[in-house]
Amino acid sequence: MQRQIEVTALPDGPLDAAGAVMAFHLEAARAALADPEVTALVVMLPPAGHDHRDWRLALARDLAREAAPKRVNVLAGGEGEARKAALRFLADAPGVTGHYLVCHE
Repeated sequence: MQRQIEVTALPDGPLDAAGAVMAFHLEAARAALADPEVTALVVMLPPAGHDHRDWRLALARDLAREAAPKRVNVLAGGEGEARKAALRFLADAPGVTGHYLVCHE
């Protein structure tokens, strides 16, 4: 089963946003992954500028390594068809883990 954690608002600056995710959402992600029914996790983040890419990719890769063999991916974008399609893809993609995907409408 794929679980989703949605982060709806973050500070504008990349360092502040990364700190907020680590301080307020990392433990929820780890708790979700500890559930034996969960085989995959998608952390959904709001859209952000290119300067946020590095910390988001690091979150995806490092959390995926920690949770292996469970899958972890980070998905950025607002609500819409692109995000729905990406979530459907990830739910049925057993080899995809540790990625940062950006949805554009």
